[in-house]
Order: sequence, then structure tokens, then C-alpha cells
Amino acid sequence: MKRLVFDADHEAFRETVRTFLTKEVLPHYEQWEKDGIVSREAWRAAGRQGLLGLAVPEEYGGGGNTDFRYAAVIAEEFTRAGTPGIAIGLHNDIIGPYLTSLATEEQKRRWLPGFCSGETITAIAMTEPGAGSDLQGIRTTAEDRGDHWLLNGSKTFISNGILADLVIVVAKTTPEGGAHGLSLLVVERGAEGFERGRNLDKIGQKAQDTAELFFHDVRVPKENLLGEPNGAFVHLMTNLAQERMGIAMAGIAAAEYLLEITTQYVKEREAFGRPLSKLQHIRFEIAEMATEVAVTRTFLDRCITDHSNGELDHVHASMAKWWATELQKRVADRCLQLHGGYGYMTEYRVARAFTDGRIQTIYGGTTEIMKEIIGRSLLS
Repeated sequence: MKRLVFDADHEAFRETVRTFLTKEVLPHYEQWEKDGIVSREAWRAAGRQGLLGLAVPEEYGGGGNTDFRYAAVIAEEFTRAGTPGIAIGLHNDIIGPYLTSLATEEQKRRWLPGFCSGETITAIAMTEPGAGSDLQGIRTTAEDRGDHWLLNGSKTFISNGILADLVIVVAKTTPEGGAHGLSLLVVERGAEGFERGRNLDKIGQKAQDTAELFFHDVRVPKENLLGEPNGAFVHLMTNLAQERMGIAMAGIAAAEYLLEITTQYVKEREAFGRPLSKLQHIRFEIAEMATEVAVTRTFLDRCITDHSNGELDHVHASMAKWWATELQKRVADRCLQLHGGYGYMTEYRVARAFTDGRIQTIYGGTTEIMKEIIGRSLLS
């Protein structure tokens, strides 16, 4: 079916993204996978190409374009290229809104130019060893010491954790914490007492640095408070719909690409003297996946349009996130099976897609959390 969500400008931008991937990412990606980290030069190249800070006002060095469909193009092309390691979606679509909507004028002028140029790489630190989706369980504390906050605690599974120059840290600023006692503090590279632990060894997305972070009596200046004191819970809830849409867009793009390469594979691969595609079971497998992908794509495109118009609610974003990522997981598993033994070899894209994509149903809110949000909205 012809997609109606994009116009000629979006498709021209798609070519820009593909050119960037061809020149600046794909020639180096295997090495980044081995190193467990992306080159900082790749981030600067993304900045020069205008891929960072798309929605940031032009006066701070950004693109000044809040049309979310451009973010969708980036998510689709990076997914098709199999390059999740350079986490532009995290930088642009998750962290960017915190800086543009909550930062003071002084903070914007201090942080946003580097954010857009690729000189300043960002991360957000919510998850702790004992608190994932449950923000009520956060134990990291920030004590008001007059002219600064004294930050203590630890975080884990932090994407961009090694490279990040700015880390938005969620911390308790009241003894009870929870919905009315969390704040967002921006910790900058080089702050005394701020330490990075291991670059965690994951089963997939090897090039994407994911780290443990430790804060030992870190003095965070008062001017690095982001948003309202004790207002983090509301701030976090406000931006979750866009975060989940970003994950969902990658999910459906991955499913589409896996279906595409597997359809071609079963046409070429022979068994019992004829192509696999001549077997009825194989045709049924492809038919089922193609139908599920087409139906899901239609819903996702509607969500993209609604979000671009400021009309997408958190319930439909949760639907998009859990359905698209669970579909991605199913399609990856079935496509690997159809590749047989070759599907288990890392030189085949289906193998890497299988491991790279497994995190999709977990981060940004697990499938179970998404179902709880949807069910609660319908039954409360």
C-alpha cells in the first residue's frame, strides 16, 4: 500500500539520511561493534549533516522543525541499515524535548549549540539496580545545600553512558521521593565525584555504549536544575509518548526489512531440489508476516501523523510501542528460522537483527507496563 504520511520534503530528507549512513556510518560500523562504542566523529558528522537537534530552534543551532515525521525517517533508515549503535533517536527525540521545553534561556544557550553540532552527547539516567519502570523506587538522592545539590547514588543500563557529556539524572529531592519528590539534575562531564562504571556487555546493539553511572557527593550547581524542583515525575510522563513512538517506529521498520530480506532469501535458497518459496508452509509463513506488518504499518503511520499534529495520547503510544515491538520480535524469530542454520550466523543480517531488536520490548517501558497503561485507561 502506498504510504501517505510523507511528502516530497520528507523523501528528500530520507536521501540525506541514507547518504550520511553510507559515508559516515556503514564503513565503520563493524569496528564500532568490536569496540563497543561509536566514534565521537560520527556524532560531529551527524551534526554537520543537520541530523541533530531537528526540533531545536534555529537560534540555538537547530533545525527549527518540529514535524515528527522527520524523526520517523531517521528511525526507519537507521533501522534498515542495521545501525542502532549511534543513538540519534535517544538524543533528538527523548532528551531533546527536555532541553527545549524545560531549560531556562541561560541553559539553552549553554547546552543546545553543542547538542546540535554533535560536540555535546547526551544521556538520561533513570534506571537503577533496584528500580526500572518503577520510578517510585528511585534511591538516588540530591540534597539541597544552598548554592548546589549534593548528588549521591547509582544508575545502570544508561544508553550513551560512556560518551555522554550531559546526563539528565532523576533523583529524590525530598525524603519520600515518588510522584511529588523527584527532580531532574543535569550532570556535566568532569564533575568531581561523577564516575562511569563498565561499558556493559550486551547480547545486541554492541556499538551502543551502555554504562553504569556512579555519583559520590557530586556538587551539582543550582543552575543545573532542569524544570521545576520536585516536578520530574510530571516532566517524565509528558515526554514518554514520544519516546515510545520512537521505539515503535524502529520496531515496524525492522519487521518490514526482515520480511523483505527473508522473502528474497526463500526465493533463492533451495531445499529438496526446489526453492523454499515453492513450499506451501513457507508461503503461509510469509503471508502471515506480510499481513501483520501491513496492518501494523497502517496504525503506526496514523500515530506518526497524530503525533506530528500534537494529537497522540499516551494510551495509543503505548499500544503502538507494545504491538510493534512484539511484532518485531516475532518476525525476527520466524525469519531467522526460515534462514535455517545461516540465520544463526552473525554475518547474516537476520542474526544481528534478532539480538539487536530483543531489547525493544523492554526499554522505554516493558510490554507488560504498556498493557497495564492501556488496561487502566479502559477499566478505571
